[in-house]
Formats: sequence, C-alpha cells, structure tokens
Amino acid sequence: MLLANATLDDGSIVDVMVDGPRIASVEPAGSGRYPPGHDVHDLAGRLLLPAPAEAHTHLDKALTVDRVPNPAGDLAGAIEAWSAHRPTITTADYVARATTAAELLSANGCTAIRTHVDLGPDVGTTGLEAMLEVKASLAGRLELQVVGLVNGVTGPGGDRQLALLRAALDLGLDVVGGVPHVEAEPAAAIDHVLDLAGTYGRPLDLHADENLDPSSIDLEVLADRVIATGFEPPVVASHCVALGMMDERRQAHLAERSAEAGISVVTLPLTNLYLQARHHPVAPPRGLTAVDALDRAGVTVAAGADNIRDPFCPVGRADPLETAALLVTAAHRTIDQAYRSVSAAARATLGLEPVEIGPGRPAELMALVAADIAEAVAAAPPGRLVIHRGRIVSGT
Repeated sequence: MLLANATLDDGSIVDVMVDGPRIASVEPAGSGRYPPGHDVHDLAGRLLLPAPAEAHTHLDKALTVDRVPNPAGDLAGAIEAWSAHRPTITTADYVARATTAAELLSANGCTAIRTHVDLGPDVGTTGLEAMLEVKASLAGRLELQVVGLVNGVTGPGGDRQLALLRAALDLGLDVVGGVPHVEAEPAAAIDHVLDLAGTYGRPLDLHADENLDPSSIDLEVLADRVIATGFEPPVVASHCVALGMMDERRQAHLAERSAEAGISVVTLPLTNLYLQARHHPVAPPRGLTAVDALDRAGVTVAAGADNIRDPFCPVGRADPLETAALLVTAAHRTIDQAYRSVSAAARATLGLEPVEIGPGRPAELMALVAADIAEAVAAAPPGRLVIHRGRIVSGT
C-alpha cells in the first residue's frame, strides 16, 4: 500500500510505502521510486501521524450515563451507583456497549486500547468474558488488552477475591489490576497482586492514590516493592492524584523512586477533573498527578480517557485528541508533550513497539486534515484515516 502525498509534522510532503505490518520506505512525494501494483491512497496533503493508543479506559462501564445516575458527582457516588447497577448487566449488554466504545476509539485513531474490567463476587468473570469476546471480534482492527479490576483482597472474603483473580488469569486476562487505596491494608494488597502477577508472568496496572490525600501510600509502596523484589513484567500506576497534592520535595522523591522501579504513570484528566475536589469550595485542586515532577525524573507519563459517558464521567468523546487538549489546558503540557502522552508514551505503557514514520517501523498510523500536530490537537478534526498493522481499519 502506498500512502501518497502525506504531510509530516515538519511540513515535508512524502510518499509512505507500507509492506505488510511495517513501513517499507518514506520518500519525497512524487519520486516515483515504487514498484507498480500497489494500492495507492492519495492523502492529498493530510497530516500523517503515529497512531495514538488508549492507555486506560473502562469499556465495561462505557455509555451507561443515561441508566446509572450519580447525583453526588464524586468518586464515592459513582462507585455506589455502579456497584448497585452492575449485577443487572447481561453479557450481551457488556459486549454491545464495549464494542461501540472501542469502535469510537478506533475511528478517532486508536489502534491499541487497554481496558479495565470489574471482577467481584456479584459479577464473577462475566464482564471479563464479554471483554474477551470483544477482543476476539475486533482482532485485526485494534489491539485490546484487558486488566482485571479487583478490590477487597485484604478484607473479609479476600481469599475469594484472589481466587477470582486467578480464575480470570486462567481465562486469559492480560494484566493484573487492583485498587490499593480502598483496601483495608493497602500495602498488603499490593503484595498480593504483585505476587500473583509475578506467578503468572503478567503486567500489573493499579488504580493508585486516586484521592487528594498527600499521605496516600500506593505509589510509594509499589515502587519500593518492585525495586525490592526485582519484579520484571511492566508495571503501571494509573491516576496517582495524591502525588499532585504533595510538596515538591516529596514529589521529586517518589518520582525518582518510580523511575528507578521502571513504573509508568497514566494520568486521566477528563475523569479526574470531573470527580476530584468536589468538596473544595475555594481554590479547588485540579485533581491531576504531578506530571512535571514525573517527567523530570524520567518516568514515562501517558494519558487516557478513563471513562466514556458513565457515572464516573458523563462526558467524553472517546478521542485521544480530547485527552491531549485537556493535558495542554489543565496540566500545562506543551502540545508536543500532550500528543506524545496519548501516542508514544501510551504505546510504551502498554508494552508495545514504538511507532515513528520511518522505514522498518510498525505501520500504526493516523491521517487527518490538519497542518500540524498543534492544529490536530486544537481542532480534533473528524474523518480520520486509521491504519493498524498496515491495513486501513477506519476511514476511506
């Protein structure tokens, strides 16, 4: 496949030859140094970018805002509302909503998605089985990774919860998850899931410190345990809101420990701006992690949409460019930094090969009508051409 007359972010106009799942060559437009017989897609000057990825979402919850109200608007209210609703969800409903949300993300440029899915005594592995069905049905269009979200591993019934997580891993769960800060014993909870992930050789992705309490310890304990145990599979700490409330010295210390441990951090601006600081009538915190401190320490900082129109956040376009724009306005990221957070950093967080527009690189690409990345992030133009593994999967 030849992508002709593509504009790169540096303003150059090129022809990009794709051979199978990889980019074969990048030549000045019109050079004519290509063999005949290839499909030619004239991009007519559209901007060609490395495709974004969705580093953290909840496809099992997506598109339920109309049926699961959260009048309080905060995290506790969302958890209460969702916990009451989730036992009523059928496999067919999970599959239908998750497929719709994943297709929205795909149409907006994402060629890889990591979704968390609830596991619990009231729902068992129903949500996981549905996500695995969605994963199979969308294979070839996008890469879907599924994280098992379980809590209560240290309270009453903790053994049952851990057994459920083991059952999920045996079914094909990709990543071990958890929510240490809501556990009876956060440090013990981290030990449990870290040990289980190590036993199965699976990555770990925790909802960490999703609160405004500067004494919250999830990230600190996680970094210490990873360093002490030499845990090798990739580790992600999502949210890390409390880090943004700590003083600069402590931020720097935890960021450096996270870098030493090789932990990636995912910030979720859309949902955390909505849920956090509801009870701060004066100068409310933004509810985001300390992206600058993490960046200075060399931590990979990715960003995701988190929730898509559900009780945890009633809005969301399933668009990585929306996430990037929020990082510019709410986290004071440059536009280049913001786009990297939803593309290169997001892929790194998911353990995927880096993408650049150059020979030998994976053909994971997005083309859209914009002059450069700045215009793309600002305008979020529709009608995107999305390429996954060298095939057009969305757009024309």
